[in-house]
Amino acid sequence: MNPAPIEIIGAILFGIALIHTFATKYFQQLAHTYPAHAGIWHFLGEVEVVFGFWAMILVVMMLVTEGKQPAIAYLDQQSFIEPMFVFAVMVISGSRPILQFAMLCVNKLAGLIPWPEGKAFYFITLSFVPLLGSFITEPAAMTLAGLILLERYYSRGISTRLKYVTLGVLFVNISIGGTMTSFAAPPVLMVASKWGWDTVFMFTTFGWKAAIGVAVNALGATILFQRELSSLKKAKPSANNEVPLLVILVHVVFLVGVVVFAHHPVVFMGLLLFFLGFTHAYERYQDPLILREGLLVAFFLAGLVVLGGQQKWWLQPLLADMDNTVLFFSATLLTAITDNAALTYLGSLLEGTSAEFRYSLVAGAVAGGGLTVIANAPNPAGFSILKGSFEDEAIHPLGLLAAALPPTVIAILAFRLL
Repeated sequence: MNPAPIEIIGAILFGIALIHTFATKYFQQLAHTYPAHAGIWHFLGEVEVVFGFWAMILVVMMLVTEGKQPAIAYLDQQSFIEPMFVFAVMVISGSRPILQFAMLCVNKLAGLIPWPEGKAFYFITLSFVPLLGSFITEPAAMTLAGLILLERYYSRGISTRLKYVTLGVLFVNISIGGTMTSFAAPPVLMVASKWGWDTVFMFTTFGWKAAIGVAVNALGATILFQRELSSLKKAKPSANNEVPLLVILVHVVFLVGVVVFAHHPVVFMGLLLFFLGFTHAYERYQDPLILREGLLVAFFLAGLVVLGGQQKWWLQPLLADMDNTVLFFSATLLTAITDNAALTYLGSLLEGTSAEFRYSLVAGAVAGGGLTVIANAPNPAGFSILKGSFEDEAIHPLGLLAAALPPTVIAILAFRLL
């Protein structure tokens, strides 16, 4: 292991970015303490900004130490398709027609459960929507679930404890809920083609286990807070918010188109531009699009790509030296600080790995995908949507970690014992 100087610098900056992620609330407090410079402290206190900011520092260090051409060549080697896709799918799936359609589906399913409406709706949101992510992709499912939870629960004065537990279950369930197909979960997508994993393989090897884990996690949270959830009355919809069926269908077509062409940014970004034109033409059926939130999440993921590209020198040999059991639990823990898609991608570069090695790597990576905001690519989307309802508009990383640990244990048991 002989890392180049810029790789060592990249590892140091990655570590600083991780510490910064856990310290964002401190920067928000500095904004109140020093109002004359509140702008810069608020900027540094945005979780979505952290990795993009330190990625910029890395590129500046490359320019200084290696020159312009190597720095540009490094950026050209990175793939920014995922940040672009997450931005496009967030904007479309976060539109009022798609949200209204999703709310209708959740209401219909909740009506089949003989529970109080608030309790049944909560269970379906934390179980059905994450599993839907196997078909509309995890970022889209996260956006829908986040917006549904914001409208139905987070904006209605629920307890802080319920907010954190819900967020922890949501992040874990989204991470494992996308494993029923071979194209919806970023960590699966990174390896599916090389290892020949199709949707049938994913469902029979991962999907049914994940579905059980998702249901158990959602049921556990529902039972734990059943008194508070049962006391919430159904919100009355406004008659002025009704969207015509044709407009909903057009939005669904745009969403499906972006999902189908998820690997072709020329196509899905073109669809996004047409979508923006359509929403402008039918503005009376729209709420403000979540463009700012989508851009911040894309910036976060792009920064993670740039910084993550410098971690291969230590992370890949680390994975290669582990047996299958150690690999599973190590992947769960490493995911919390690296992003599970990056972890599985590095594992896929190893030649001659066994079927057990591959299963342990991916199962561990998706099981740990809810522990932190950086553990799974869709997490920043849910974070961005829901953080405004927390005190000081900040979600404490340790609070999220504590809330995500129990559902993570359930995910581990599902993948190890079933």
